[in-house]
This record gives sequence, structure tokens and C-alpha cells, in this order.
Amino acid sequence: MSTKVYDTDYEVGQDNVEIFGMDLHNPVFFISAISILLFVVLTLVFPSAAKETLDTAKWWTINNFDWLFMLGGNIFVIFCLSLIFLPVGKIRLGGKDAKPEFSRISWFAMLFAAGMGIGLMFWSVAEPVAYYTAWYKTPLGVEANTPEAASLAMGATMYHWGLHPWAIYCVVGLSLSFFAYNKKLPLTVRSAFYPIFGDKIWGWTGHLIDLLAVLATIFGLATSLGLGAQQASSGLNFLFGIDSGISTQIAIIIVVTSIATFSVIKGVDGGVKVLSNINMLVAILLLFFVILAGSAFNIFSNFFTTAGDYIANIIPLSNWVDREDSAWLHGWTVFYWAWWISWSPFVGMFIARISKGRTVREFVSAVLLIPTIITILWMSAFGSSAIEQVKDGVGQLSNGISDVSLAMFQMLENLPFAEITSFFAIFLVLVFFITSSDSGSLVIDSITAGGKVDAPVPQRIFWAIVEGLIAGALLFVGGKEALQALQAGAVTTGLPFTIVLLIMCVSLYKGLKSEKQEIGV
Repeated sequence: MSTKVYDTDYEVGQDNVEIFGMDLHNPVFFISAISILLFVVLTLVFPSAAKETLDTAKWWTINNFDWLFMLGGNIFVIFCLSLIFLPVGKIRLGGKDAKPEFSRISWFAMLFAAGMGIGLMFWSVAEPVAYYTAWYKTPLGVEANTPEAASLAMGATMYHWGLHPWAIYCVVGLSLSFFAYNKKLPLTVRSAFYPIFGDKIWGWTGHLIDLLAVLATIFGLATSLGLGAQQASSGLNFLFGIDSGISTQIAIIIVVTSIATFSVIKGVDGGVKVLSNINMLVAILLLFFVILAGSAFNIFSNFFTTAGDYIANIIPLSNWVDREDSAWLHGWTVFYWAWWISWSPFVGMFIARISKGRTVREFVSAVLLIPTIITILWMSAFGSSAIEQVKDGVGQLSNGISDVSLAMFQMLENLPFAEITSFFAIFLVLVFFITSSDSGSLVIDSITAGGKVDAPVPQRIFWAIVEGLIAGALLFVGGKEALQALQAGAVTTGLPFTIVLLIMCVSLYKGLKSEKQEIGV
């Protein structure tokens, strides 16, 4: 039995206008472009005031709506896990005859690289050490530098990088995949709300949803590009003695943006897929080196210990009522949840673009469970090794964290072939940023083209360059303060988007249930 598409007269791109060889959705492209320009100009002119204002908004959001972020995160995990076991898991994205466009290895490499590969490079050492040493408070108020602190450090780190963030991405990615490939709606965020709002999504209800998605994505990407340039420059200074100042950081942004622009011209198959496969290969080599250079037996043993710490603490860490560690909760967990949610339009839509032909069960299992298992292994290697160095008083980490961007290199310094591994670490940081930038550009391009996935090349180039210009300009004029203002702005968008995602869960289930009845799975 064939699947039934929704009864709508809307055609993809019908509201678009063609300017300078670009196919632009009216009004989403124009309002988002003007908003971004206005934000950047005001931040450049008043960096301190912008940071103060947005920081106030960020902390107001986190302190007053911690319950919404925590409750939402828990709902997303339960919802996604249930889809694996419910009959709707048999539904194939694109219809029963649809075939995957990418091999499982390439598919997984791309979703992992776009999702949080760069975050693991940045935080897999710094975060466990921070929790163990009370760099900024400790999870559940545990006493620092104790065996209990080591256990909770690994469990809490996994909590932030495990099921919850991937469930957030899964909700968005699966919703967009289903409504685009099975219901033939445009591949844009508004389409996921058709079962609830109907044809209203083609009006201002849909415009506002897409605008919020564009702003959250561009701000998140530009922030990460700027902060990543700072991390890479710190690594080059640590390894080669190259000045880590603003000129080096701008040079890194120019290189990353140039390569990302070339990649978006090539598209998903010729650009993002190739870079993601290279990334995964180098990441696996670095992972196995750390395992072998340390104690392989201890690290594999730590895999099960870390998994146990994660499982044992997932419920108390998911609670938000009467927490004695409220400062830690707000500064880490709630901030992370707001950040992941603000990134979800970008990561979710990119995952949707590469997932046609997968069943719902396969999609959820791959997006939710496999990255969590890989992350446990990664954290067990890097995080456990770092904590052992702190315990044994080895290297610079034994004095605590002085600069989070240097933590990875300080850990590698105490292993054999430190210069080689540090070089590969810098390479991974840069290529992960390139894959994030080019995949993000493709996503923004699709939203601002009204859901078209084959928008003109000049349009792809425009967004790739804009990301680099925003990051470079803010870094050059306002420095880290301006980038933090941008990050605060992105996190603040996490509040309305949490509500959007909760509604999306209802809409997706309605769509899947209807599909199940139609095709009889």
C-alpha cells in the first residue's frame, strides 16, 4: 500500500525570489539576513553592553526555566527510546522501496562529525578533570579529589554527551526526515508541524519557526568557529610556539572557511562525506593510540566502569528538584541542554538530509545508541587517562585546569609521541570545524531556500562565507567577549525552541501513527 501525502496546495519554492543567481525564500531569507547583520553590527559597536545584556538574558533563562530544559530533555530520551520498540519503528523514511543514499559507515561518520565530534575534542579531557577537581563546582555536591568525585566526574560527563543530546537531535532529524520523505513536504523545520497547524505553517507561524532555526544555527556555528580558532591557535602555540594571538586566530578562520566553502560547492556526497570519513579515520587512530599508550586493560575496564557510573547516576542527574548542587546544575547541565537545543535545527536537519531510506528503528538506534556507546569509549580513554594523571601528579593537569582549550594537549604531552599526537589533535579540531561549517551552511541554505535541497551554488557560498565573516569580525573587534555574547544569544534561543521540540514530538507521533495505519505495519 502506498503512503498518503498531505492534502496541501503548497509547492516547494513558490514564495522564492531569484536575486544574483540565488533562489531565496521570502521573507525568511531577508529577515534572517537583516537580523544577523543588525546583531553583528550592534555587537561590534557595543561588545561589552551586548555581552552584559545577553548574559543577563542567558542566566535569566537558565535560572527560571531549568525545570523546562530538564523535563524536556527527559521527555526526548523516553520518546526516542519508545520509538525503537513501538510498531512505528518499521516505517521506512521515503517509503517501503526507498534505498539509503550512503553506506552505514559514511552515514554514521557524517552524523557524528556534524553532531558533536568537535565537542569531544574540546571537552573529553577538560570536563572530567573540571568535575574531579571542582574547577567550577562538582556534580551532586560530591567532595572534590576523592574516588567518589572520579566516579561522578565520568558519569556526569557521559550524562552531558550521551542519550540526552542525541535524543534532542533525533527528534528534529526524524521529524524532518519523515515529513519530507514520506509526506513530500519541504525539507525545512516548519514542515514538522503540519499535523498540528496544517496550512498555517506556510504563513507567519512557519516563518517564525524557520527564522528561529536560522538564527540559532548561524549564531551557534559562528560562535563555535571563533572559539575553535582560539583552541587551535592555543594548540599551535603549545606545540610549535606559534603566536596564539588574534592574527593567528583570524588566519585559522580564513583557512577553515575557505575549505568549508569548497566543500559546500561539492555538496554532501563530494564534500561533507569525504571530510567526515577522513575525520572518523583519524579520530579512531588517535583513540586507539591513547588506549595503547596508556593501559589498554585499564581503559577497556574503565569502559564498563564509565558505563556503570553513567547508568547509576542518570536518574539523580536528571532531577532538578531540591538539588544541593544548583550552581553546578545551572552552570553545566542546563547550559548544555539549552546549547544542544539551540543546535538541534542544524544537526537535526543535516541528519535528515542524509537519512533517506532508513527505517525509524534503524534511524533512532544509530542516532541515539551508537554515538552514546562510542562516546563512552572515547571518554574512558581520554577522560580516565586525564584523571589518572591528576591523581598521580603527572604533568600540568595535576595543577588543575588553567585553560580548557589546552587540556587535551596537556594530557597528550605525557604520552609517547606527544608532538605527533598533538598535531593530529589539531588536525581533528580543524576538520571537525570544517565539517560543522559546511554541513551547517547546507542546512541554512535549505531553510532560506524554502526547503529546496538543490539551491544554487552561490547561495551555499554565501552562507559559508557569512559564518566565517561573523566569527572573524567579532573576534577581531570584540575578542572573546563578543563571541561569548553570540554564544549567550544562541543559548537564549534554546528556551523557545524547547517548546518547539515538545510540540514537534506530538506532531511526529501523530504523523507516524497515521502512516502506520495507512501502510499496515
